[in-house]
Amino acid sequence: MECSGKGPRWSLKGMTALVTGGTRGIGHAVVEELAGFGASVHTCSRNEAELNKCLKDWEAKGFVVSGSVCDASSRAHRERLVEEVASVFGGRLNILINNVGTNIRKPTIDYTPEDFSTLMTTNFESTFHLCQLAHPLLKASGMGSIVFISSVAGAVSVGSGSIYAASKAAINQLTKNLACEWAEDNIRTNCVAPWYTRTSLVEQR
Repeated sequence: MECSGKGPRWSLKGMTALVTGGTRGIGHAVVEELAGFGASVHTCSRNEAELNKCLKDWEAKGFVVSGSVCDASSRAHRERLVEEVASVFGGRLNILINNVGTNIRKPTIDYTPEDFSTLMTTNFESTFHLCQLAHPLLKASGMGSIVFISSVAGAVSVGSGSIYAASKAAINQLTKNLACEWAEDNIRTNCVAPWYTRTSLVEQR
């Protein structure tokens, strides 16, 4: 029996997934992979035109993908997003991909309080809060899975900036804690730590 690619031994049909920041880069690729394996996916973006274009493209490919306009750095937007996900998926969520992230590259002494707040809110606070909000939905699914998109910068210095690195290191530690704390709720927690990947974030350098 075929066991590679999208063969019959590997399917996510019937599964539901939320992917934040799914219209660009890694998030976009994750949406397409999950949908390609049969999952029903909900994603979000701050850019409504970009989101609508992606949704149209995915519909043409036969993927089941819905979307919301959402600024993940906003607490109110995050709350509204999860309310929409709960409505779309009937109160159950199998997969949460915390992908949203940003960066401001400067020497450490040049960072402003606003820079610090922007990076920590977007990269870490948003993921922490989304996990809190999504927990009841993940638990209700009976087989939940959280995946954080971290970075090698969270483990070693790669010149991407000290605050970005700290936010990713915090994600790595959050992953370990939730993996233990929420195991009893049948929620698995992992993170992926990519090296530099050619996305719009990197190309802004």
